[in-house]
Amino acid sequence: VNSLDELMEHIVPKSIRSYSELKCPTNMGESEALEMFQEMMGKNEIYKSFIGSGYYDTITPSVILRNLLENPAWYTPYTPYQAEISQGRLEMLLNFQTMVGDLTGTGFANASLLDEATAAAEAMTMCINTSKKGQTKFYVGTDLHPQTIEVVLSRAEHYDCDLEICAPENMDFSKGDVIGVLLQYP
Repeated sequence: VNSLDELMEHIVPKSIRSYSELKCPTNMGESEALEMFQEMMGKNEIYKSFIGSGYYDTITPSVILRNLLENPAWYTPYTPYQAEISQGRLEMLLNFQTMVGDLTGTGFANASLLDEATAAAEAMTMCINTSKKGQTKFYVGTDLHPQTIEVVLSRAEHYDCDLEICAPENMDFSKGDVIGVLLQYP
């Protein structure tokens, strides 16, 4: 082949090929591009959003957004057998531990491998395993995040546990049968 156009003629089927000029905007800086995208996104209609359950409003510096949260290396596969998100999460925890170790000068730091829901289920399991005979009641507050409640419910199915989801003011401790309480804060 003598040119890129000739290569395209050989490779791309005529039925899907476009011969018209692309309508691309002129070059622009990051600020202008972000403004353009904000305007485009403003046309979206959000009917129900599940984003943010368990997360609170914060100001995240753009360098962290760009290099950590918006970096596809955190959610693309590294190996064919490793779950993508898990691998990225583990790498992010390692980077967090390294940063905390560097900032504190200790050379090491701890970061939990448990997410909130799994940690809640583990706490309930510990309460069950350390309970006395006759104690089977475990209360879960109604204001917990839905994913946390679901994981705790799933874990409770495998134990002899009377799990009750209710508001704190409706929890009854008078019978002495309560093994634990799980509440949301904040």
